[in-house]
Amino acid sequence: MHFTAPRSAARAAVMAARVTVLAGALLGSAAALAQATPAGSWKTIDDATGKPRGLVEISEHNGVYSGKLVKSFGESDGKSDGKPKVCDKCTDSRRDQPIMGMTIITGLRKTGDNEWSGGEILDPESGKLYKTKMSLADDGTKLKVRGFIGISLLGRTQTWERER
Repeated sequence: MHFTAPRSAARAAVMAARVTVLAGALLGSAAALAQATPAGSWKTIDDATGKPRGLVEISEHNGVYSGKLVKSFGESDGKSDGKPKVCDKCTDSRRDQPIMGMTIITGLRKTGDNEWSGGEILDPESGKLYKTKMSLADDGTKLKVRGFIGISLLGRTQTWERER
């Protein structure tokens, strides 16, 4: 008597389990690679309160990243006296333009394994422009955004959280 069927079934089950594990690992790697870019939606966090302040949508076009303010979590939700807040302190073409929908990050390019720099970031409350660089942290769930004047040592870093 030959009982090859159970052995074949056991081998098939082991092979199926290996394929499932491999497929899961590949899908996990693909998800991690998809998050290895600053493109996406990011919650900005208020330095003073630690609470979410706004939502910035970062997009990439031909290797250049920009970011637009798409939502405010503040009490006024981007409005003042029922009217949209405007950047009245901006000194460029954004002066007196609504802050909601405004592009506040421009010109970032990938400069390292996990670094994007060479751009500018606007603080719409003060109207000031800063040089900026950013890097991903915590497997792409956090974004370290550094705004500075002149050299990177003269600035500050905020940590933004990826919106899911």
